Amino acid sequence: MRSAAWAVIDLDALKFNLQKVKHFAPDSKVMAVIKSNGYGHGICEVAGALKAADAFAVARVDEAVKLREAGFEQRIAVLEGFSDIDELSLHYQFKLEPIIYTDQQLLLLEKNRSQTLSHCWLKIDTGMHRLGIDPELFQAFYERISQLSAVSVMTHLACADELEHSATRLQMELFNRVTKNCPAEKSVANSAAIMEWPELNVEWVRPGIMLYGVSPFSGKFGEEHGLKPVMSLHSKLISIKNVKRGEAVGYGGNYLCNNDCRVGVAAIGYGDGLPRQIKSGTWILLNGKKVRIIGRVSMDMITIDLTEQPEAEVGDVCQLWGKGVPVENIAESADTIGYTLLCGVTRRVQMIYQGKS
Repeated sequence: MRSAAWAVIDLDALKFNLQKVKHFAPDSKVMAVIKSNGYGHGICEVAGALKAADAFAVARVDEAVKLREAGFEQRIAVLEGFSDIDELSLHYQFKLEPIIYTDQQLLLLEKNRSQTLSHCWLKIDTGMHRLGIDPELFQAFYERISQLSAVSVMTHLACADELEHSATRLQMELFNRVTKNCPAEKSVANSAAIMEWPELNVEWVRPGIMLYGVSPFSGKFGEEHGLKPVMSLHSKLISIKNVKRGEAVGYGGNYLCNNDCRVGVAAIGYGDGLPRQIKSGTWILLNGKKVRIIGRVSMDMITIDLTEQPEAEVGDVCQLWGKGVPVENIAESADTIGYTLLCGVTRRVQMIYQGKS
């Protein structure tokens, strides 16, 4: 039985978007970022579709272990690395590649030098001020890690999606200066940089949101970059009623009908991951045609103005985002970003996979 709310995941679109990454960065190896359950798409299913990537990146050790236990043998970088001996032991056991960004991590590695990691990634803080070692410590860290493991070098960009911002140029200048004489492979570019800062596409690139067909840039859509949306979110009408002019719809009564109208109710809400903050007037698709959400999003339902679709019936399918209705559109209405919506789809939404993994 199909759930009241379901998401269709197009695995072929994932493969297509990976090829677009390679088009943007033809001379770089690709570390596909599939953290947060594959940005809400299902980590193992996403990994299966992205097997042509040179490596995967996840945020946490448990995500990497899940991939290994599912049989994936690709290189896996763990972006949050390890913080204690138990997590380090899992890196040894499952042949994972931690990101190193603190002296405590390095001390743990040195204390357990009888075991070896196949590879480490040393992260430099060039201005994000989140994870990463101070630039002046780079040479000492690099020399110590090189005695324990093969090592590559990386940083993370804070403002690559803001093309006029000076931070990206400053970060890259600092990274280049610090690593000038370092022979290690390097990684800098995220999705935004891959598309708009080609000089940052060095030995490795780390695409995330663009793999899922979403633009990292405010006010733009993935399709403008030649990407294909991977997730389409759907529900169906469960009720239709006539509401008179001046009557209120939904919690709080904050939407008043301007005219007599037909109001449809679809079985999807913030309990499924649809933001409560969506504004009245936001358009979605019903039977492939535009309609407007009215009233407040509730836990299990939304209300829709059907005035322009007099033929609509109970059981008709609505599409909240996907091909023809960009997730970026809903995100803008809810004052958030597409990343949040994709990662926020809840467990009660049925996932339906199409295409070959």
